[in-house]
Amino acid sequence: MRCENDADITQLEQDHGLDNLTARLLAGRGITPEEVNTFINPTLRATMPDPSTMRDMDKAAALILDAVEAKQSITIFADYDVDGGSSAAQLIKWGRAFGVEMGLYVPDRVKEGYGPSKEAFEKLKTEGNDLIITVDCGAAARAPLESAKMLDLPIIVIDHHLMQGELPPCAALVNPNREDDNSGLGHLAAAGVTFMVLVALNREARRRELKNIPNLLNFIGLTALGTLCDVVSLTGLNRALVSQGLKVLSKSENIGIRALADIAGINPPFTTYDCGFILGPRINAGGRIGKAEMGAELLSTENSQLAYSHAAELDRVNTARKGLQDQMINEALEEAAKLPSDSSIIIVDMSGWHPGIIGIVAGRLKDRFDKPAIVIGINDEGLGKGSGRSMPGVNLGAAITAARDAGILISGGGHAMAGGLSIQASKIPDLTSFLNDYLAQDVEEARQNLSIKVDALIAPGAVTKSIMEVIDVVGPYGAGNPQPIFGFSDLRIAYAERVKGGHVRCAFEDGIGGRISGICFQADQTGLADILLDPNAPRVHVAGRLKANSWQGRQKVDLQLLDLAIA
Repeated sequence: MRCENDADITQLEQDHGLDNLTARLLAGRGITPEEVNTFINPTLRATMPDPSTMRDMDKAAALILDAVEAKQSITIFADYDVDGGSSAAQLIKWGRAFGVEMGLYVPDRVKEGYGPSKEAFEKLKTEGNDLIITVDCGAAARAPLESAKMLDLPIIVIDHHLMQGELPPCAALVNPNREDDNSGLGHLAAAGVTFMVLVALNREARRRELKNIPNLLNFIGLTALGTLCDVVSLTGLNRALVSQGLKVLSKSENIGIRALADIAGINPPFTTYDCGFILGPRINAGGRIGKAEMGAELLSTENSQLAYSHAAELDRVNTARKGLQDQMINEALEEAAKLPSDSSIIIVDMSGWHPGIIGIVAGRLKDRFDKPAIVIGINDEGLGKGSGRSMPGVNLGAAITAARDAGILISGGGHAMAGGLSIQASKIPDLTSFLNDYLAQDVEEARQNLSIKVDALIAPGAVTKSIMEVIDVVGPYGAGNPQPIFGFSDLRIAYAERVKGGHVRCAFEDGIGGRISGICFQADQTGLADILLDPNAPRVHVAGRLKANSWQGRQKVDLQLLDLAIA
């Protein structure tokens, strides 16, 4: 197979003694010969920056340690997702090393909405808190932070969401995405920013000659979990955090992770898939359906009985969430089908849609229509809560911020690939018109570049256990380092059967006896089911990912079908 970077592949093979597939995967990701060693073996030593490069970092570390040494009452105010929960758990576990049990406050997603509120800060002040640390939220909470200042309640904000304009009032604001921060760490999730805070805290604790300073490697598994579940780019420091963090997570020393893995039926070593698709959705489930604090409590507890109780409840709630999610997806698809075909963005709304699930539905719409999507659930008072998902090349967070600044939204913001908003239902047509105009050019350009990048063309007979070992060398995979996609040419659909959930199990054969089997997820929603289940289907070209599968002691490699074309 000829490709535009054959010279790069050859150089990687020669300079580092790599096999062709490893070199091909690296070259396809733009890795130069000079970067190979650090890419394949990412270490914290090679990538860890000075935490003081982030604005307010030293101030935050000093204030937190002042409160710890004075045995003051400290509460962590966390977002209700995995990134927020894993950030909170890191700080809580760090505090225990110094004999301080930090409190935890996670707002109810339905009753309180995202982030801090005046009422929440008033409650925390009344309860006698001396210091509040917000994680994965707070950077955009100007009014609540102003109220906290009036209450004489110090707030330290640890966040990673995009910021614009004047900084809100607080004791310290650590966010690599504040406009005056030049650290270059804007790709970090909140869990990564929190880990950097812990690095600064340990350094300050050593300067103060404190005892019982914890080993931060014990917390890096939580950092990896939050980083993966927030789908930030696995480049630079993030890659090292995830690579090393998965090793720590797989030791199963975190009681909550061990309990959740047992309930979910998975075993270490944990992979990026386990974090993103098995553990993460269950931790998120509590926040999605009214048990907001349960995920953070699970990740931070040292009580085995509580861990297993929470894990079982989260697993149950996650199952209930799936049923509600499927219903909402079907309704949203029907609404989206009514929109003009030339819409730049898919915006759908409906009364009663659960605000904890709209983000998942938005992601499905984005995948189905190859356009950014926002899904809005409207309550009985006519207030809409929306969540959006975007595509590469389209900054949805900036667009939502612009709509907020234009007076269309009550509140809103986010980052390039996702955002959230609050809006009066009567304003939804205005939002639709505004975003269709605002995003038109970006979406048009992004859609012109839509394609599935195939890393290599191979034959079904080449899919063996050894190919998975090669693939693992270039991992961990996620945003910024996508899992390899392989192409298979001129195959016959040998078997196809619809299974529960709208998926299709399938198998393909080539002309020389090679065979590969696997599954096409959401085949009904993508339209691929129509081709796969057609008894008279012609031969096809296939693109998909490979996944190792173990069943009753038997090892095999399955295909996760992404797309196909008539041969």
